[in-house]
Amino acid sequence: MIPSDKLTPSAEAVKWRVPDLHPEGRKYVAIALLIAFLAWVFVPILTWPLLGLALWVALFFRDPVRVTPSGDGLIISPADGLVSMIERVAVPRELAGPNGLGDAPLIRVSVFMSVFDVHINRTPIAGTVKQVVYISGKFVNAELDKASEDNERQHIVVEGRDGRRIGFTQIAGLLARRIVPFVKPGDMIAAGQRIGLIRFGSRLDVFLPDDCACQVVLGQRSVAGETILGRIGGAVASGIAQ
Repeated sequence: MIPSDKLTPSAEAVKWRVPDLHPEGRKYVAIALLIAFLAWVFVPILTWPLLGLALWVALFFRDPVRVTPSGDGLIISPADGLVSMIERVAVPRELAGPNGLGDAPLIRVSVFMSVFDVHINRTPIAGTVKQVVYISGKFVNAELDKASEDNERQHIVVEGRDGRRIGFTQIAGLLARRIVPFVKPGDMIAAGQRIGLIRFGSRLDVFLPDDCACQVVLGQRSVAGETILGRIGGAVASGIAQ
């Protein structure tokens, strides 16, 4: 045991802090507050509901600190939300081929983000961004399977130091209107680093390599940058249909 007098201040305790507001959300919060102010001037009865809306917008763009697990062979969740689908599917054509994830079907883990979840997305592994492919599309409910093919989406492939590639897809939802990227091909990124966000409800699909065992089950809540979705060479979590 380390003597108490040898502990550094940062090792003695961790204090709760109010999550930061991501810069992408500042203009939306400002617009919501301006509308609330105008309501206070012209239609006072609407002031409190509109202030509540401004608070919700601020919460939507919150950017909390996350502590990413360290260790070899870990694939970390890129999104907060509900694990809504785990199934073996064909790899999207934008991610397929020798320069992507190959052509064989892979296990896809889908994480659905409601409008109440944190919407900052993070990379599942450390490595180099190999692909960023944006596709415009529709805005159907992100919980539906066809959203993977119909909705606005952005595919990202990251190659780890061991040469293994992980692909994941940001999918806009029913209310989402823009996917905002923070990275580009060639960028070096750390595991759990912020790579983008999707505005107002959406979904993340992660494609696990065949030598990776899924570590989550349907209905589980995942935390971006912290929850372990997969483990290379590990045991498969119970309740998963292969």
